[in-house]
Amino acid sequence: MIWYILIIGILLPQSLAHPGFFTSIGQMTDLIHTEKDLVTSLKDYIKAEEDKLEQIKKWAEKLDRLTSTATKDPEGFVGHPVNAFKLMKRLNTEWSELENLVLKDMSDGFISNLTIQRQYFPNDEDQVGAAKALLRLQDTYNLDTDTISKGNLPGVKHKSFLTAEDCFELGKVAYTEADYYHTELWMEQALRQLDEGEISTIDKVSVLDYLSYAVYQQGDLDKALLLTKKLLELDPEHQRANGNLKYFEYIMAKEKDVNKSASDDQSDQKTTPKKKGVAVDYLPERQKYEMLCRGEGIKMVKWKSQLCTPRRQKKLFCRYHDGNRNPKFILAPAKQEDEWDKPRIIRFHDIISDAEIEIVKDLAKPRLRRATISNPITGDLETVHYRISKSAWLSGYENPVVSRINMRIQDLTGLDVSTAEELQVANYGVGGQYEPHFDFARKDEPDAFKELGTGNRIATWLFYMSDVSAGGATVFPEVGASVWPKKGTAVFWYNLFASGEGDYSTRHAACPVLVGNKWVSNKWLHERGQEFRRPCTLSELE
Repeated sequence: MIWYILIIGILLPQSLAHPGFFTSIGQMTDLIHTEKDLVTSLKDYIKAEEDKLEQIKKWAEKLDRLTSTATKDPEGFVGHPVNAFKLMKRLNTEWSELENLVLKDMSDGFISNLTIQRQYFPNDEDQVGAAKALLRLQDTYNLDTDTISKGNLPGVKHKSFLTAEDCFELGKVAYTEADYYHTELWMEQALRQLDEGEISTIDKVSVLDYLSYAVYQQGDLDKALLLTKKLLELDPEHQRANGNLKYFEYIMAKEKDVNKSASDDQSDQKTTPKKKGVAVDYLPERQKYEMLCRGEGIKMVKWKSQLCTPRRQKKLFCRYHDGNRNPKFILAPAKQEDEWDKPRIIRFHDIISDAEIEIVKDLAKPRLRRATISNPITGDLETVHYRISKSAWLSGYENPVVSRINMRIQDLTGLDVSTAEELQVANYGVGGQYEPHFDFARKDEPDAFKELGTGNRIATWLFYMSDVSAGGATVFPEVGASVWPKKGTAVFWYNLFASGEGDYSTRHAACPVLVGNKWVSNKWLHERGQEFRRPCTLSELE
């Protein structure tokens, strides 16, 4: 029993665990410029070193010629008084100057610049967060490790690839999360690339060490034993592998004894490897949510089923909207398109200009912080794994463009924005997402917006301020709808029925951004002030 405990003690490869974090695209573009400045500084340092070496080289060549001549006839050479004087001068003065030149540190400028810029560098949390984002994208969009490693993603402008070392690091991140499914996938990818002859700083022994344990944790003892033997062929003295080998053989022998007296069914059950486990952040609707993110949802116009009857199709059309004879839109009406009927989701086209978008982004960028949610129990704001974005809040009084946007929302929806929340600007970078949620407070959250004093969130207005190369859809899992980002457009829907009851079909999510950069801004409108603009009905679900 003691040896069993000792083996378990060495069975686990060492690793470092860091909590997940997120860096926005806006911040990462700043890092690109920072790295460019550092490269320029590094090249300046290299040029200074090259100039220094060139001076030393010229001095060495001159002395080489001089000493070659002098050593052929030393007495005759120093017999010349000028040569004697110059020899004294060189040894007393010039060699000291050369020593100072050799010892002169040309790196001061580069090191100083690097030290200043280092405060803006990503840390371990950022690196782990980026790795987790890749794993999230892999699952959501059904991508295999080879596709990701070779950079064969849809809509990419700058193709890039992962080295075996990169794959190994991704596997280690999964390992620290006890995610042995992804550990196996990425360690196998690293091993394949090494087998193909890729030159790397990591070796097969390290990869096999993690891989064999990840396979064992998933219940495939035969494969774990095979991988361990392969590791020992490369490194026969590997302490942990030797301990694991004994342990695996012991377990297999024990299972064989049990299987002799067990039924065939029981035997099969014993040897069947485990399937991919349920994730810690498991959602009952995850399969449907991820399907919609991939664009596999209901196509309202083309779908031929009971879900999309001709009657429903007839209700969906495009129109010009004048905001109920609003003077601002009579001569230049807004373009409306029905995206969905229940809940009714309306898209407004060309509703925010590129110039307005840039102003809103410029205002938001310095304030971007990790997005939070309100804890329904404590009411405190907190960061959560299912909302990964950076956000900032803009008030109408601080800039005329924000004020004008707020009034545009009021004119087109007919709802009073004076009780609405400030304009929230959000940036979803690599893997950025917001898993299925409601915008309104449910009955078990009566105090969700108590501090605002403006009632529940009656409606949501969402601007798309960028196109997204791949991914990034807004999806509604309850009804199977997917709304795709299109720069300059906005979508609008009611979260509450006119009766004030919550519309649970509005549960929605922001899918992870696969390729590109997603900027959005949203306005949450509240109940107060809408009493005469949207009168209450007697029917609970109208």
